[in-house]
Amino acid sequence: MALLFCIVTAVFFPGIILRTKSIASGRKGPGILQPWKNVAVLVQKGSVISTVTSFIFRLAPAVYLATILCAALLLPLPGFEPLLTFPGDFVLMAYLLALGKFLFILGALDTGSSFEGMGANREALYSMLAEPAFFILFGSLALLTGHQSMTDIFDTFRFAGPQGIIIGFIAVYLLIQIAMIENSRMPVDDPKTHLELTMVHEVMILDYSGFDLAIIQTATALKFGIYGTLIANIILPATGTFIWLILLSLVIQGLFASLIGFLESFRARKKLAKNPQFIFTLSSIAMVAFILILLIIFIIPGQ
Repeated sequence: MALLFCIVTAVFFPGIILRTKSIASGRKGPGILQPWKNVAVLVQKGSVISTVTSFIFRLAPAVYLATILCAALLLPLPGFEPLLTFPGDFVLMAYLLALGKFLFILGALDTGSSFEGMGANREALYSMLAEPAFFILFGSLALLTGHQSMTDIFDTFRFAGPQGIIIGFIAVYLLIQIAMIENSRMPVDDPKTHLELTMVHEVMILDYSGFDLAIIQTATALKFGIYGTLIANIILPATGTFIWLILLSLVIQGLFASLIGFLESFRARKKLAKNPQFIFTLSSIAMVAFILILLIIFIIPGQ
């Protein structure tokens, strides 16, 4: 169910970001489906592959997409269980996404270009620094709810009451920031930049074209859908009718995409030297949620 939901939201997610940025800058801009029209054009084109690359370069986009699809199978929707659920499933989901990123980085390195190696190095560093924040957050939620699977965590957690609202806001903020880092968006990267010294994601896909590039762009949209689904699970209760929960989840996905477009319209890109410090700060914020949960569990009940 979550996989289908991510696919549906991925159809509109990139377009909503573009429309929001166009409106914020006072431009007419492209339509919501323009990103997928571009993907359709890429699918019809042939791929140009360098003779110095190996099978890793060709395999990387497919693995990148496959790992994201597999990670979506572990996602619950508010009120609905995923296809697979077990204690610690959020760890497998995180490392499935990491596996796809790892092959993607290897594909960039396989070109033998120092330019793409530079981008791969930055991509690996940013993902490594963002990973602790993700695990601290979900470890904290597991400690608070007493469950280790995402389904049980989201079924138990309530975005209500002073304590739940504070923890919920921290969780939503962290997931938004991690999603933007993992998808190479502002403030750590700019998808429109072609300045050699500051490129990260764009430099890694310079040698991809045609169908392979279409796969990469599709996978990126699906990854946004995964993080949006996690945010919807935190905000929405696990009770309600099917139609109501799906509609609310779609609204949250739309607000998430609009927020990204709004932030990218009014947010400056950080200097490269400050990106690691900014990303590492997310782990500190996650530790605030962890400490707050410790206070809730061990101190407040004793009063």
